[in-house]
Amino acid sequence: MARMLIVDGENSQRHALSAGLSVEGFEVAFASSFQDALSVLGSSPIDVAMIDLMMPDLNGLELARHVRRAFPRVRIVLSSAFHLSARQVERADCGAVAFVPKPYKVGEICRFLRAETSVLTPAPC
Repeated sequence: MARMLIVDGENSQRHALSAGLSVEGFEVAFASSFQDALSVLGSSPIDVAMIDLMMPDLNGLELARHVRRAFPRVRIVLSSAFHLSARQVERADCGAVAFVPKPYKVGEICRFLRAETSVLTPAPC
């Protein structure tokens, strides 16, 4: 089962996505800040970290860069209501394999994660 970490400062966003992805077969953990994310990453295996760009302490790009250095096996997916092109994600040099704009539907995000990160273990959406 693919293990996801959702990092988002908004409680409603974390819980909605967490609930939806859990139903779709992903094992989900979540964090609301940079420090929470590092705690989860340090205590359990994570396959994919979905990181919102707008965080309450450090921004999502800074967290992504830290995750890339400290946990190189974790695939990073960035998310935000502000769209980034593939070129912008690449130029951010944060190790992200993809960007998912908000708002999103759980079925779409599930298919997207499988296509962009090769996380294939959950049942198809």
